[in-house]
Amino acid sequence: MGGTRATLTREAARALDAADPLRPFRDRFRLPPGVVYLDGNSLGPLPAIAVDRLLGVMEAEWGDGLIRSWSAAGWIDQPTRLGAKVARLVGADDEEVLVADSTSVNLFKLLAAALKAAPDRPVILTEAGNFPTDIYMAQGLAELMPGVEVRTVGRDSLASALDERVGVLLLTHVHYRTGEAFDMAAMTRAAHDHGALALWDLSHSAGAVPVELGAAGADLAVGCGYKFLNGGPGAPGFLYVARRLQARLRSPLAGWLGHAAPFDFADTYQPADGLKRFLCGTPPILGMAALEAGLDIMLDADRDALFAKSQALCDAFISAVEARCGGLGLELVTPRTGPRGAQVSFRHADGYPVMQALIAEGVIGDFRAPDVLRFGFPGLYLGFEDVWRAASALQQVLASGGWRDPAYSTRAAVT
Repeated sequence: MGGTRATLTREAARALDAADPLRPFRDRFRLPPGVVYLDGNSLGPLPAIAVDRLLGVMEAEWGDGLIRSWSAAGWIDQPTRLGAKVARLVGADDEEVLVADSTSVNLFKLLAAALKAAPDRPVILTEAGNFPTDIYMAQGLAELMPGVEVRTVGRDSLASALDERVGVLLLTHVHYRTGEAFDMAAMTRAAHDHGALALWDLSHSAGAVPVELGAAGADLAVGCGYKFLNGGPGAPGFLYVARRLQARLRSPLAGWLGHAAPFDFADTYQPADGLKRFLCGTPPILGMAALEAGLDIMLDADRDALFAKSQALCDAFISAVEARCGGLGLELVTPRTGPRGAQVSFRHADGYPVMQALIAEGVIGDFRAPDVLRFGFPGLYLGFEDVWRAASALQQVLASGGWRDPAYSTRAAVT
């Protein structure tokens, strides 16, 4: 992937794509003709195999197997079986990851469990400007648990804000707006040096960049299945609890499937051993089937090559946009070098209408308030010609002033 920092021509982009060993993976997704899809960091595209997987589950397992499929088709084991697949993507052991519930619900479970286990440490420390649901779930938990405090500080002040009252350091590994990534091992060590646990949100990391939870000494983590893992809208999330903590922590949501013997139907809750105690509700089998399709494609890829390609695509896009769009009101937000996710963000004072005009040209990114244009670069299905096309379209939109059409300023419910 060398040589992508120079201004990218269409011919050079096509040559890079032709030499790309990951190129065949593009055909394993259903991408609309003529569209450059740069929003996989919000919703991954449809894996082609997901359609047949879902039909098979609906027709054979649900339609013919009916309730027997909970055992015969292994539905009941889906959270741990898919969890083991996610574990391979985040540097964890098979018995340390569950696929269950949503990212937000999993975050609530882990925060509550960690604080309950250390009542003399009632503070959740997180970054100001963290993804809102992380802060909101922490604030909601604080309303339910007397004495719990949510402390938000700037990124550069996190280490100095750690003290003997902090029970959990809650951080998003790759920032949703800027793409800047924390040094997971260093921040986890800082938390441990002050007696706190480190809880990582991997929503913009899993499947996008290398993640090694075990090697970093991470305690807890959550993540979603519908972004870089291509599990479909509303796909179930996942949670990670380091093996050394599983017996110590107890989920606040004492659901039936987290019981040690759910089919004994006892009146009194007894948590299951190990990670299963963090199960709560019934697994969403159709959502699990779609997510597994995305996971299987990801697991087939050479992930070192995949992550390197994603970074090369980011480099190429930054260079192409800066070469073509200088003086047109853009400011790079994402780190030019150093730790970052598989995304690139630029500021523009009129970011929302600019993005809507760009989408109208067939290049789909997204907007994050107040002024950020965000573009995702998963290497599984994107190539360098996509970068060239996107940069060309952005130049055309900005230079022509087409984004000033009033129709592009009407805010949709989802931006």
